[in-house]
Amino acid sequence: MTGRRRWSTEEILDAATELLRTSDADSFSVRKLAAALGTDPSSLYRHFRSKTELLRAVADRILLAAMDGYRPEGDWKERVTALALRVREAFGQQPQLAAVWGRYASSGTGSRLVMEEVLQALRASGLPDEEVPARYHRLAVLIAALIAAEAGGSTVTPEEYEQGLELFRVAVLGADPERFPALAHYARDVRPLGVDRRAAFEEILAAHLSHIEAAIRAN
Repeated sequence: MTGRRRWSTEEILDAATELLRTSDADSFSVRKLAAALGTDPSSLYRHFRSKTELLRAVADRILLAAMDGYRPEGDWKERVTALALRVREAFGQQPQLAAVWGRYASSGTGSRLVMEEVLQALRASGLPDEEVPARYHRLAVLIAALIAAEAGGSTVTPEEYEQGLELFRVAVLGADPERFPALAHYARDVRPLGVDRRAAFEEILAAHLSHIEAAIRAN
């Protein structure tokens, strides 16, 4: 009698990534993954000790993809910006996994490559050495939050998006000018959150990097 097929770690991660394209981290389970692979959950636990460990590995693959072919160029701000945009683009192609990255921090090679480049860039910025870790942490939180927020909007269906636009129009254009005078005044110019997300991402990141640069000059 033939035994069940033995799946490699990479094949398991491929299947988990595919499953996460159509579900979120909360509804994802090792049991569902095992069913998709036609195997028993216990066989997957030989590769990953828990669901969290598996999700961290999946998120790390996205970071590895983002770093593939990356070469640092320009000054420290250009390096951080280029890296952030690469990570944003990688998770933009698989938005369901952005929340996984934000929730389940990875300690894999992809994560280490991203951390190394950001730390190297900040080190080259002229920051005092003792300030680099704290600045890195704030920058990492900002980038992860921006990517997760953008990814959340990317996963809605076209129908949900249209419903959201209609609700936005009602909320803004129908605002009572006596109770919401500013909203009524800017009603025709205020845009939904989903508009110009890339421009907003770059602007917020640039403002934060300028804040760091100002702190460097003040030292």
